[in-house]
Amino acid sequence: MRYPASEKAEIIQLVEQSHLPAKRTLDKLGIPRATFYRWYDRYRGGGIDALADHRSRPDRAWNRIPDDVRGQIIDLALEFPELSPRELAVRFTDERKYFVSEASVYRLLKAHDLVTSPAYVVIKAANEFKDKTTAINQLWQTDFTYLKITGWGWYYLSSVLDDFSRYIVAWRLGPTMCASDVTATLDQALAASGLDHITVAHRPRLLSDNGSSYVADDLAMWLAGKGMQHVRGAPYHPQTQGKIERWHQTLKNRILLDNYYLPGDLERQIGAFVEHYNHVRYHESIDNLTPADVYFGRAEMILAERKRIKLATIANRRLQHQLHAA
Repeated sequence: MRYPASEKAEIIQLVEQSHLPAKRTLDKLGIPRATFYRWYDRYRGGGIDALADHRSRPDRAWNRIPDDVRGQIIDLALEFPELSPRELAVRFTDERKYFVSEASVYRLLKAHDLVTSPAYVVIKAANEFKDKTTAINQLWQTDFTYLKITGWGWYYLSSVLDDFSRYIVAWRLGPTMCASDVTATLDQALAASGLDHITVAHRPRLLSDNGSSYVADDLAMWLAGKGMQHVRGAPYHPQTQGKIERWHQTLKNRILLDNYYLPGDLERQIGAFVEHYNHVRYHESIDNLTPADVYFGRAEMILAERKRIKLATIANRRLQHQLHAA
């Protein structure tokens, strides 16, 4: 229990004026003798002012983020309110070349009442595919999702996602979801990845669910002609395609905030979000890199640069603390 200086002085006076021995008086008061005599020494040396508690921590922590940097973080948060504290921390580190942690950004935003609930549903990524990939273009996940266009009805988005990097290799929007839509999307994926005109030891395996378009003979023949293996998830177990399911959920959470009246309008919005998802949005599951960073082989360079920035920032904060203390 902590006592203010005034109460400590009263306890000292009680012990001094008590007709009982100091030990028995302190026992009755519940004050350890070592604590009392520490107070007593301070009181005799400096009076009641010396009994005040002193802060155990320094007035300034050595690794405290400087005020000007804190201001820059707040400015970035106001400029991009859709970014989470994690995304803000990574973006600030990459763009400003000054390391800040996710926890520090969260505390700063919380103090300024800038941490808000997202305007869309956030879901946890489903379980990973049992055979984990170790490089790009080993496994492609594909699936359909549906989007409504006012006056036109339902349109179907076919996507191909690289399992290792989460990169959206290709996508296609159309009024149907049949085997020909799947092969058309895969043709785009092979062209975009460059695998349509080079010889590789192994073509990407294709992972899909058991929808009618994926069990069709036409798709099986097309895949055989391209030398691609087909893996289908267990029936009634969509978690197998967790990454593509999560991609479609993320897409819908963002673009369905608006209504669309023409297929071209929806297509442009999808294209803009795919660009953002692939090249701008940081993914926690891939070390806060973008899918494009991983897919195009920039990951190691970026992570090494972040490590360098972190070490330089910590050294600079320590130096500034030492100069301030001196």
